[in-house]
Amino acid sequence: MFGKAKDLYAMQKEAREMQKQMKQLRVQGKSEDELVVISMNGVQEIENIEIHDELMDLSEKNQLVKSLKQAWKDAQKNLQKEMMKDFDMDKLKGMLGG
Repeated sequence: MFGKAKDLYAMQKEAREMQKQMKQLRVQGKSEDELVVISMNGVQEIENIEIHDELMDLSEKNQLVKSLKQAWKDAQKNLQKEMMKDFDMDKLKGMLGG
């Protein structure tokens, strides 16, 4: 039983290290006209949203950027909840030999 727990701990440690590395990765996506640019890290968290000034005035632009970030975070949270529904505690017990 302890051997499996040790293996699980090692896997968790490796996963945390991998996530740390992925968080350092930066990528950008651009609209075809290059008027909107989204920068995100390797764990799909939005770092920045750039909207070209010609698309809207500054007050609308700032609110839109804020709303887009909030919506993205909410979608990520909801996805995590759905994924956790599929994770069964019995599977974890089986991995630990219980």
